[in-house]
Amino acid sequence: MFGGFFNKLKEGLAKTRDGLSNKVGDMLNLAVTIDEDLYENLEEILITADIGVDTTLKIMETLKEKVKNERIKDPALIKPCLKEILKDMLVGKISLENEEYPKVILIIGVNGVGKTTSIGKISNNFKKEGKKVLIAAADTFRAAAIDQLEIWGRRAGVDIIKHQEGSDPAAVVFDAVQAAKARNAEVLICDTAGRLHNKKNLMNELEKINRIIEKEFTVGNKETLLVIDATTGQNGVQQAKLFTEVCNIDGIILTKLDGTAKGGVVISIKDVLNIPVKYIGVGEGIDDLQPFNAEEFVEALF
Repeated sequence: MFGGFFNKLKEGLAKTRDGLSNKVGDMLNLAVTIDEDLYENLEEILITADIGVDTTLKIMETLKEKVKNERIKDPALIKPCLKEILKDMLVGKISLENEEYPKVILIIGVNGVGKTTSIGKISNNFKKEGKKVLIAAADTFRAAAIDQLEIWGRRAGVDIIKHQEGSDPAAVVFDAVQAAKARNAEVLICDTAGRLHNKKNLMNELEKINRIIEKEFTVGNKETLLVIDATTGQNGVQQAKLFTEVCNIDGIILTKLDGTAKGGVVISIKDVLNIPVKYIGVGEGIDDLQPFNAEEFVEALF
């Protein structure tokens, strides 16, 4: 039913599963009736899995309504109900089947969340699909960002457009767009600086980059993806909120899901920000970042 990535996802979500699904299962096994105590215990389990308070309350409301409407009396039926509710919440508006090319993907996110690694892995995914890919090294301020990106570019077998460290990021993007057009590249992936504490500068920089793309790249689509480190849990949701004040975000790349018990943050992000998770990362390998599938995710979670 599910692809090879599902097993990796299942392994990657082991810590979250211990804190969520296994606890829910243990609690329901002991329950005799569906009562307020059961709901309170369930609420606590969801919050500790980093689903977030507001999102948890919403889930509980939906669950109670469902139990009432369907006249459910058996506590064992709570788990399938919960799975169904989570799947409904997670289904996003992103479909990978009807994507149009050529396209520019802007990758944003604070330093240290796994931006560079994600760019390498996404490049590799597109390359495997037979697409011609170019990378723009427009995070020119962080020491070694360009070198790191070059290493990942080599691993993925993808060319990189770069300037000297400290040069104007918008100028790098300008050159990269010209190169993408000249070489008929189908995907141009642009790294950007991640200094959110300096919001005004970041906003100006992203505005400049966006202006160049809109003016010079009239033949294709533009997509902005925000990278969030899953291990930061609810802090990641706060980061995403701040970035939505700076620019429009089309999707989330959630990294390091394999190292955390906070995998519930996926549900919180979708609910609070209504931004779909597009890719999830569950490992260090070049193939360990894959398109997000709500059904697979919930199945792996339980």
